[in-house]
Amino acid sequence: MRFRALLALALAFCLAFISAPSDVSAAFVKGPERGNARFGNVVNTGKAGECTTLPEGSSGSINTDGGFKNLCLQPKEIFVKAAASKRKKAEFLPAKIISPRFNTSIDEVYGDLSGGKFTEKGGIDFSLITVLAPDGEEFPLAFSVKDMVADGGKSIAPGAEFKGTTFTPSYRTGDFLDPKSRAKDTGVEYAQGLVALGGDDEDLARENVKQDISGKGQITLSVEAVDADTNEFAGTFTAIQPSDNALGSKDPTDVKIIGNFYGRKA
Repeated sequence: MRFRALLALALAFCLAFISAPSDVSAAFVKGPERGNARFGNVVNTGKAGECTTLPEGSSGSINTDGGFKNLCLQPKEIFVKAAASKRKKAEFLPAKIISPRFNTSIDEVYGDLSGGKFTEKGGIDFSLITVLAPDGEEFPLAFSVKDMVADGGKSIAPGAEFKGTTFTPSYRTGDFLDPKSRAKDTGVEYAQGLVALGGDDEDLARENVKQDISGKGQITLSVEAVDADTNEFAGTFTAIQPSDNALGSKDPTDVKIIGNFYGRKA
């Protein structure tokens, strides 16, 4: 009897939750209503990973002194560079994001603006993404604006471009354990059981000995809208960076990421 009463109470609670009005928009991520939406309005919609936007036609100018905060970069399109052949030059081919399904954005990044440069200092400045190329191959990557230094001038205004470099960390850190329990930082880098197969072979050495190899990327921030009253700015970005190298066991592939960005002067 007690079980039936508990079950009835749980069922009533679920029905009340489902039938609750959903008048609060999931657009809470774009303004002062942030945090006021119900879980059911946001889950599996991708809204939580969206960057704030500014109205079209917003114009103005912001001096590049002080710092910046709330920088958000949301990938919209990703391309993987296909290898060149005798008949075809290397080119970027469209890829599909397969993991995570949502929440690929970088957010709450902050830094310095002095000298007319975006100099990144911290925040949620990287996101792990896996994309599927047209030929069916999967490419993991760490979309990153770590150590970003992008130079563009003395003011942030529509039409301005800030170009620079970024640091791309390894998709897996040196603590990652593969099926043979090898990891760079745990003291077990080499699988001794494979020595008989040719421990001096270069290909096997790359597969056996784990290396925490990072990379460098390039990024361009193109400003399209500015609100001088609120010190907000937004636009589009294009980033090119290497994909995962499987801890040194394979060569990385260039990946191009295009999307929207938003920020605010600190």
